[in-house]
Amino acid sequence: MTLAKDYQSVMGRSNEIQKAALGLDYADFETSPIAFDYDALMKATNYTLEEIERIQGLHGVGNTPLLELRNITALARKYAKPGFGARIFVKDEACNASGSFKDRRAACAVAHAKKLGYKGVMAATSGNYGAAVASQAAMQGLKCIIVQECYDSKGVGQPEIVEKARKCEALGAEVVQLTVGPELFYSFLSILEDTGYFNASLYSPFGIAGVETLGYEIAMQCREKLGKDPDMVVCTTAGGGMVTGTARGLIKAGCKADIVAASIDLTGLSMASDVDFNKKSCTTGHTGFGVPYATDPDHSDVPRSAARPLRYMDRYVTTTQGEVMYMTEMLANLEGIERGPAGNTALAAAFSLAQELPEDAILVVSETEYTGAGKHIQPQLAFAKENGIDVRFGNPDEDKPGTNVILPSSPELIKCKEADINRFKKSLVKKAVKKSGVKPTEADLVFLAEEIKENVDYVKAALEAEGLL
Repeated sequence: MTLAKDYQSVMGRSNEIQKAALGLDYADFETSPIAFDYDALMKATNYTLEEIERIQGLHGVGNTPLLELRNITALARKYAKPGFGARIFVKDEACNASGSFKDRRAACAVAHAKKLGYKGVMAATSGNYGAAVASQAAMQGLKCIIVQECYDSKGVGQPEIVEKARKCEALGAEVVQLTVGPELFYSFLSILEDTGYFNASLYSPFGIAGVETLGYEIAMQCREKLGKDPDMVVCTTAGGGMVTGTARGLIKAGCKADIVAASIDLTGLSMASDVDFNKKSCTTGHTGFGVPYATDPDHSDVPRSAARPLRYMDRYVTTTQGEVMYMTEMLANLEGIERGPAGNTALAAAFSLAQELPEDAILVVSETEYTGAGKHIQPQLAFAKENGIDVRFGNPDEDKPGTNVILPSSPELIKCKEADINRFKKSLVKKAVKKSGVKPTEADLVFLAEEIKENVDYVKAALEAEGLL
């Protein structure tokens, strides 16, 4: 029987396609229209932390260096009050096989696909994860297809995304490039159904479990090198997997560091807008993904996302595109380390946050990533100018996404801004209840409290304010 391949038909088969492509039946974890058993979903991988470390170690992943940024620390202390300016360290994830922390997710997912007998793997991503899946598929002998949102309707591609496509292809993957819009998920599901490949989703429990080793390593390396735990770990956030996995790994190590999420503020630009697509000069780690995925984790490519950042983050801060690009140059010029933009989002925030902490505090930036070609800041800035963006030095407070890129005229102007995490928490609660269409039970209220790292009274107050309780 030939299946209908129109948009509505394919989207209507989403759950059965996903079930066949993941080897997981998400219905097993549902407890109500609102709640599900998150702990049971994570345990369903059936891999211990030690087993994941072994899998990663066999495939060029993990045990990356923890580097102290002494010169950047010294510069931060120049602008801090006396006795302040935490020591800044960075986990050099660019040392992984494909050049980013995403290898940790991919190694686990691809190994599981191979274990289950799938012939190939797929991922829907325009980011580093595509290269990570392609790398691990090549290493573990599976075929690979990456579906990528790459162009606007005029066929103009973002330099950073185009670069990542080249890397995926260099690593042996077939890359399906699409224009911005709803066709991404439809095309992904349709090809997944046709090929019978494994869905190596960013948001499956296998992917998030793979990131737990990162948090665990940070804690253990700090203890070994410094004799103490980190006081703060700063994670770039988009889909929420970095925050979720790193925090879970820190918790498994018994580390109670503050978890700070950092995103580039792209307020005003719609990620689904053809017009806005090429007006952004940084394509990952920004609020266009970070806020929607924090407040509604389950609008991903799996029925229930294992990336649930509000369960773990203590703060959410934002930086600007110009600050991140400036920080990229600072890292290269002061520390001799040339790395890409995603990790430098957290580093830009860390430069500011370190000035809030005493000199004996330890602040760890959770990642670096590879750079090169279209991922470098020069082509990004040239592309911005070609798209009518005003690029100049000045005060980042004058930043307006889609209109300008303001490079700080002095390092002292790099100041991350506090996002309203309470607004995000209330938004998650409201969306979850509205989407369900039912009145929450006491068990649902407990689940929602766990979702936002608050108590049940907080959840009740948020719902009562919206007339939903």
